[in-house]
Amino acid sequence: MSKSAIDKDLKRVQQLHKATQDNSRAMAAPGIALVFLLAALVWAAFAVSSGPLSYLVIIATVIAAYMALNIGANDVANNMGPAVGSRALTMTGALAIAAICEAAGALLAGGDVVGTISRDIIVPGAHIDGTAFIVVMMAALLSSALWVNLATIIGAPVSTTHAVVGGVVGAGVAAAGMSAIVWPTIAMIAASWVISPVMGGLLAAILLTIVNFTILRQKEKVVSARVWVPVLVGVMVGVFAMYMSTKGLSRIWKPEGHIVLLIGLLAGGIGWYTAQPWVMARTEGMDNSSKQVGTLFRLPLILATALLSFAHGANDVANAVGPLAAIVSAVQQGGEVGGSVALPIWVLAIGALGLALGLALFGPRLIRTVGEKITKLNEIRGYCVALSAAATVLVASALGLPVSSTHIAVGAVFGVGFLREGFSNQGIRNKAVSPEGIFLRTSHLNKTAEEAVTNYQKRRRRYLVRRQHVLSIGAAWIITVPASALLAGLIFWTMVALFGL
Repeated sequence: MSKSAIDKDLKRVQQLHKATQDNSRAMAAPGIALVFLLAALVWAAFAVSSGPLSYLVIIATVIAAYMALNIGANDVANNMGPAVGSRALTMTGALAIAAICEAAGALLAGGDVVGTISRDIIVPGAHIDGTAFIVVMMAALLSSALWVNLATIIGAPVSTTHAVVGGVVGAGVAAAGMSAIVWPTIAMIAASWVISPVMGGLLAAILLTIVNFTILRQKEKVVSARVWVPVLVGVMVGVFAMYMSTKGLSRIWKPEGHIVLLIGLLAGGIGWYTAQPWVMARTEGMDNSSKQVGTLFRLPLILATALLSFAHGANDVANAVGPLAAIVSAVQQGGEVGGSVALPIWVLAIGALGLALGLALFGPRLIRTVGEKITKLNEIRGYCVALSAAATVLVASALGLPVSSTHIAVGAVFGVGFLREGFSNQGIRNKAVSPEGIFLRTSHLNKTAEEAVTNYQKRRRRYLVRRQHVLSIGAAWIITVPASALLAGLIFWTMVALFGL
């Protein structure tokens, strides 16, 4: 039996093993998730003090746990997708790293400004009493969780923040009318549908262009890598140091802007200095090929992925536990809606566990969509996606622009894909089209011959980004807020009728 035949058989066995694992996870996941929801219910029953509205807190806890599962299943794919798609991490390794970092971020630095979920969207002084406010938050949680669950099933990465915002809008309108909503906030969120992916895509494309011209297109790639890879690692360390100090650790530390910049410069210098001997050791005897040089970006990509997961857990856990914390606060105050919202540790723990569990049970599908199905990624492209995601959030925050981390990450994947496509097709256009084309070019071209050459070039054009994903993901982004809002309105009136409020 030939070596190629053996390789094909081994590949079939690997595909069968992968399919078996996926089927086993798909069969076990709903049961495990149900056990988690029941555990959350029991946990809340013991944690909540008895009172006339305590049953609403218990119900809201189960809904928040359900939302946390869906955030883990959908949102985390944006961080893990590039590392898995580039083969820097296996699916199992990615799930383990993400689960640990997401939970750590949520527990150590999560839940910052949970009260802004209502204050930034619902007009202060709107005619929503304490009980109605609790039902608004419950309807917002449930509608956003249902929408994110549906998006995960169809394989569309969406913004869970936008889903929660849509839920609050829909339930708020159902409770107090259109005047209860701060519409300029919603307009800013709508603007982020364009701003976020464009900024992420442009920055990722710029980074990939820099790597191409400084390393990959140089005659001596290894020599160039020894100079530029430490620089790029230093940039990554500096950006992530600033990102973590402003976003990932915002609950426990909020430094001033000049302190953040100083942290970034110092961390970047340390990263550059540390990376030099590491790169030198790794490049000893290395082949002068793009594939070999690309392996130098594997460890930076894994570290970037872990840091993104930590920051995501710290920030987006509020999408699940923020409304729940507001409900707990309202119940503790006898139905009064206060200005500030405390975050009980048991509420944060449910969010952290839900994120990690949702990722482990339901995350692989979205990870493969982001990492494999949109465009082909390798270590270098994955590094550009991860770094651009963090850098774009930093720049947007400094400029006060509303952005979505989900949209940025997916936009960055599209950005590197379209850039590759542009480079590839430029090379095709610069080549002779065919022997027949060369003959026709040296003769007097007639209209039919020109059309034949054009058609030949079109046939050779390469599409390196799957267009159906551009349309499906874009459509899911656009309808997230209105779909969550509509669901929330319906759920609000159902709860009002069901609870007799």
